[in-house]
Amino acid sequence: MEPFSDQFLEFHPIHGTNVRLDYSGTQATRVESFANGVCFSKQPLKPGEIFLIEIEDKELGWCGHLRVGLTSQDPRSLEVVPEYSIPDLTDLGNSWVFAITRNHNKIIEDAEVLEAGEEGLDGGQRLGRGEAEDGHQEEAAPKVKTKTFFTDTHLYIDSVRIPRDKLVGRSRPGRFSHILDDLYKTNALPPTARRSRIGVLYVPKGQDLADMHIVINGEDMGASAKGIPTIQPLYAVVDVFAATKCVRIVQVEYGFSSLQTLCRKTIQKHIVHRMALDWLELPEALKHYCKYE
Repeated sequence: MEPFSDQFLEFHPIHGTNVRLDYSGTQATRVESFANGVCFSKQPLKPGEIFLIEIEDKELGWCGHLRVGLTSQDPRSLEVVPEYSIPDLTDLGNSWVFAITRNHNKIIEDAEVLEAGEEGLDGGQRLGRGEAEDGHQEEAAPKVKTKTFFTDTHLYIDSVRIPRDKLVGRSRPGRFSHILDDLYKTNALPPTARRSRIGVLYVPKGQDLADMHIVINGEDMGASAKGIPTIQPLYAVVDVFAATKCVRIVQVEYGFSSLQTLCRKTIQKHIVHRMALDWLELPEALKHYCKYE
């Protein structure tokens, strides 16, 4: 797919009643209760453009986690933002939302699943949902070939090519951050853990149709909905639900990297671990950028 100009992604000013956005419009926090946390992207997504978020904070005591997906419902056309993305928003039609659970939502596309697949919404076909939200494990999925997703510089989904640099979560700098970083890289931590990065995008499939893909810490979970109509613009949906308290948007560079990014990559390439930055004679602002990005 041809590269497109980078656009600065933000949350839409229309959102759930319990959501508060920061001044930049890139961080969404649910300030009370466990619901009314539905957010949308400010602009419709382009084909192959990933809407990537990082889980900044969690809140104990609630059952359920983050939900992400796509909708062709223009947020400005909604009389009221639905309390829940599932089922309230999906019941409005032309919305495909996926619940992120403690276990990985890996989609297995084998013959049996495709034949007995559950019908999705408005032409989209559900292929799987991972672990049920009530905690009951679904029937074990067939084994699939292990992918070396942590060794490639880009993530490839059909014709879509996404730089992997920003797709993987990173722990907060600390004594054991080098261990946690490796767990994020190999996608071994629960996808709902703090600092996990989760993205949603759609991949064109034929005329005016697309598949929705969810990416967790740099790994494609497969097509969670198929045959989505693309005649109308598609907005990203992020439901800051239950145990997920706060998320922020991570900007992804598709074209030529900025000088700042190139400097960061060069520095990180030549150190054992990012905590070693403290020993380098670099400006504090640059050290901070290399640690956290």
